[in-house]
Amino acid sequence: MKFTSQPHMILNKLVASLILSTFALGGCAVLVDKRAVAREEQAEAAYPATGQFLTVNGARIHADVQGEGPDLVLIHGASGNTRDFTFDLVDRLKSDYRVITFDRPGMGWSDGLPGTDLSPLAQADALIAAANQLGAPHPIVLGHSYGGAVAMAWGLRAQPKALVIVSGATMPFPGDLGLWYNVTSSPIGGATIVPLITAFAPQSQINSALDNIFTPQTAPTGYADYVGAGLTLRRRALMVNGRQVNNLKPHLQLMAPNYSNLILPVEIIHGDADTTVPIDIHAIPLSERLPNAHLTTLAGIGHMPHHTNPDAIVAAIHRAANR
Repeated sequence: MKFTSQPHMILNKLVASLILSTFALGGCAVLVDKRAVAREEQAEAAYPATGQFLTVNGARIHADVQGEGPDLVLIHGASGNTRDFTFDLVDRLKSDYRVITFDRPGMGWSDGLPGTDLSPLAQADALIAAANQLGAPHPIVLGHSYGGAVAMAWGLRAQPKALVIVSGATMPFPGDLGLWYNVTSSPIGGATIVPLITAFAPQSQINSALDNIFTPQTAPTGYADYVGAGLTLRRRALMVNGRQVNNLKPHLQLMAPNYSNLILPVEIIHGDADTTVPIDIHAIPLSERLPNAHLTTLAGIGHMPHHTNPDAIVAAIHRAANR
């Protein structure tokens, strides 16, 4: 396997310890629930919505909209939210584009929608509807990591002007995703382990997981405090994220045979040191299937080039716009 298990090695150990804690705590469900609620409220107060809300099929979709120019949509990865982009990248782009950054359904401040916790195609449908409400029917669409799958789904569902795939999980991958996603996506895990994670996950484990996502580089100063990991540790978000990632592989198997029909420009940017979404499993075979793709390989770079190599990402967006 390799898609997202590597940065969750620390969290897999956390899950194992919490499984033991489940038995130790026994009848303390009320205590766990109170602590989980308190931590969720703290996270929501510390990391409020930064944008506006759109209604799609009765659910709220959170969109941060900044700048003027051609429409550019940014779609975050697993365990993420809009803050991953508004930390730095949006400021680099908003003088040239109207940048629309979405919280994917069920993540950040967006509500879940039926089916969107299983299918990147259903997520794309929801975000396409939200973009249409913003008057952006044909944007350039950038997706990072899991968001790369949603961006490819957008290309299959609608008519974006171009796609930019950054460290994208876009191709079927071997193996499974390990304990973390198996537990957080299961009904039993959702009822027992997930509340414990929300209630008791220590900041040290969260910081270690962030460090692993950026390896072999390091997170920029202030990123951990800004990005709002506490939003992802809410019980609902943990379960939705688990189901989204755990159900990705069969949808990629469904989507991948249709990639060759996409004739729009596609810029693919991937680090060759990415152990989260390996380039040889995803970016290289993706580039070979697309008739109008341009692959940029970043030597020695890991999974987060929009933070470690933002100039390369901005250049790829400009190429997509010009193409």
